Amino acid sequence: MDLESIPGVGEKTARALAELDDPERALRAGDVAAIAAAPGITQGRAARIARGAIRLEHDDPGGFLATDRAREVYRQVLGLLKERTVTDYAAQRLETIYPSPKRSRIEEVQAFAAAAVEREPSPEVLGALEGVEPLREPGDVKVRERCLATTDAERYSEAREAIPELSVEIVEDAQGLAELARGYSTVIALDESFAGVTLEGDVQVRPDALETPAEVVPERPLAFFARNRDRLRAAAAVHRAADLEPPCDLEALEDGLSRLAEDGTVAGDDELDRLTTAVDDLDAAAGTAENVANDRLREAIREQDVTIEGADLLSLVERGAGVDSLLSRELADEYAEAVAAARDHLVDALDLDQGEAEIARRAFGDEPTFPVERDEDAVGRLREELTAAKERRAGRLKRELAADLADQREGARQLVRDALELDVELAVARFAREFECTMPEFAGSTADVGFDIEGGRSPLLDEPLEAIDPVDYAVSGVALLSGVNSGGKTSMLDLVASVVVLAHMGLPVPGERVRLRRFDDLHYHAKTQGTLDAGAFESTVREFADLAQGGEGSLVLVDELESITEPGASAKIIAGILEALSDNAATAVFVSHLAGEIREMADFDVTVDGIEAVGLVDGELEVNRSPVKDHLARSTPELIVEKLADESRAATNGGVHSSGEGGSEPLFYDRLLEKFD
Repeated sequence: MDLESIPGVGEKTARALAELDDPERALRAGDVAAIAAAPGITQGRAARIARGAIRLEHDDPGGFLATDRAREVYRQVLGLLKERTVTDYAAQRLETIYPSPKRSRIEEVQAFAAAAVEREPSPEVLGALEGVEPLREPGDVKVRERCLATTDAERYSEAREAIPELSVEIVEDAQGLAELARGYSTVIALDESFAGVTLEGDVQVRPDALETPAEVVPERPLAFFARNRDRLRAAAAVHRAADLEPPCDLEALEDGLSRLAEDGTVAGDDELDRLTTAVDDLDAAAGTAENVANDRLREAIREQDVTIEGADLLSLVERGAGVDSLLSRELADEYAEAVAAARDHLVDALDLDQGEAEIARRAFGDEPTFPVERDEDAVGRLREELTAAKERRAGRLKRELAADLADQREGARQLVRDALELDVELAVARFAREFECTMPEFAGSTADVGFDIEGGRSPLLDEPLEAIDPVDYAVSGVALLSGVNSGGKTSMLDLVASVVVLAHMGLPVPGERVRLRRFDDLHYHAKTQGTLDAGAFESTVREFADLAQGGEGSLVLVDELESITEPGASAKIIAGILEALSDNAATAVFVSHLAGEIREMADFDVTVDGIEAVGLVDGELEVNRSPVKDHLARSTPELIVEKLADESRAATNGGVHSSGEGGSEPLFYDRLLEKFD
């Protein structure tokens, strides 16, 4: 796929997308999270790029939503879908599902939606989804105690690109390796020519190091899994709650994660914990051991009666002997006991093994001194031994855990992708259930149907579903829709627009049964507020002129266009527009209070459907919300006049008059009713 051929993708964005592991897969799948991993691309931008890639793949020119109101309806139904997502990813992913006139795209999403509506959006699954987020790449891994070394400049460049976490050094010979070994705890030589060279320090000859990066720098996979530990656990919980087939061994993954600390180090190993604690506590333990020895020795001195004869004292002084000699002569046993206590404390406090204990005991010598002091050289040797043992243990555990987890990396990615995609599917399933949707049936483009909706309920109404009357309406060709004020004409247009938008998105639609043709575009013109000025009127007429010339395959929904100018002129203009749309085989529904006048002015037999009011009850209209075919609905004023006439007749027949002239009121109302015929 030529990335720059995607609508909205320029050279800079194409370069960013090219850095992804598999940009074509991400673009074809609409994987917003993967696309957003490219440098400088947000999730919102990623959704727009994915939409452009989908359009390119299906040769979709765009522009299905041809008017502001059509686009507004799309945003409204999309908003209803997004409200039913749990993750931010799913909300953005739904942005890649848009209304298209292309059969291939519609069928592609229909296949997805058919599987989605079978999902069970249980509270357990939805709860587990709350912890799932797209995986993050740890871009800050840097290991400073190891380095790579080579004599070859080309190999140097390969190493820097393959393993950026380690420093790469160029050396001329074995002496250069030896110098590096003095500055790094481990040097990994990439050249086979160094095989057999013996050097001080940890120098490894690994010509295959660049092919097995997880072994050379286990911190790489460990950092990835440590940073995404909670997200992976949440994704695993989603798979279990939803009974999904996991793409990896969940038990092995969770076992690996349980052995991994938040900072990317190995956790849960008792021996490593012991060594780490010993290194951290060494100075404090040695100081406490000194105190133990000195406290015991002080106590022994206080309790000991020491008698020195004059000749002995003189001999000690002549030899320059001090307290140490005195201790050696008079308190040798007590000193030995104090030092033994110090050594035991140091060994016990650090929980040292036998070999480490031997080194630790050298921290306190046998020669009597007071106060007792540790041998810093011996403590230093113990620290080096413990640190080396700790690093060996940590390194081995890191390599083992990295090897276990490295093979799980792609499966872990898919695990999270599947969980996030499940949220998208569940949003569709929840929408379909809550609005009692069905998958629409598309008729051929030459079929004698524009749309046929049975049991439809508009999702745009701000009412509970059970409070909305289901309606039936079918139109083939051009139709006028008449009816009383507040009878549901605009809601009917909203229902038709919602059904058509959702159907062309490839999604279920709110109705018991829906059949429609595949439209090229949707033109929905909302009701104009007030009469337009001359310039705006001219612009509106030009818009319909363009539509009338190329409207084949279009669906045109117009709400009370007569409000753009004077009623008499409006009827003539609408009649002319309908004639042109009919000639071009467009499908159109025009809501109008001038349906009768328009029908008379049109030069073809335009269909007039009516949303009929059954009557007035307690001042409220009772309406049959489903339009009656080929029926000009009565207006609200006509119903009110008819009600007044009926009431007046009933009062007259009963001998009750509302005025002094007897039957004048019934006669007046009857005359008004005749004007509506």
